[in-house]
Amino acid sequence: MILDADGRSFKMTRGAWSSDYPLSDLPKWLAFYRRQQELFPAHAGQYADDVAALDRLAASIGAR
Repeated sequence: MILDADGRSFKMTRGAWSSDYPLSDLPKWLAFYRRQQELFPAHAGQYADDVAALDRLAASIGAR
């Protein structure tokens, strides 16, 4: 996850895919990826990097 210079958005990137989101959507995406881990425990590891990166971004901006 990369916080954009404007401080109002962030970029999620995985492989060739990437998308920009408003910073206000950060809690929504963090909840989504955590829920995916709960719903699909056999694949929880696939979401671990995303959850960790979103957690770091949230911590860096003081949004928990």
